Amino acid sequence: MDEEKIKKFSKHYSEDGLWNKIKKYAKKVGSTAIYATLLLYFVLQKEEVPAKNKTIIIGALGYFILPIDLIPDPIPGIGYTDDIGVLLIALWQVAMYIDADVKNKAKEKLKDWFGEDIDTSDVDDKLA
Repeated sequence: MDEEKIKKFSKHYSEDGLWNKIKKYAKKVGSTAIYATLLLYFVLQKEEVPAKNKTIIIGALGYFILPIDLIPDPIPGIGYTDDIGVLLIALWQVAMYIDADVKNKAKEKLKDWFGEDIDTSDVDDKLA
């Protein structure tokens, strides 16, 4: 999925919708997808991020929120693979804005929801 297609989903983004989706599906989706989501959310909050990049983030988060997408979320085992792919594409597009502060904020939220033993290396390694 390319950048233009991701942008189309920005109409589905809302902060309330994002937090509701995370609350409802955090355990099912897993900490890797939630970490990617949180990184994007905290990058979105940064003033210095250009509007083009914010649109990509909002589109990816909108796709994540949308319950019916390329692979419907309720399908066991594969329902969130497309969501994770879109999140990772967006992360790659905005990686230059993911600093230690953004990572720390995301990891703190993960600890609140999943406990201390969270491994974020899957995503962190892709950003390096």
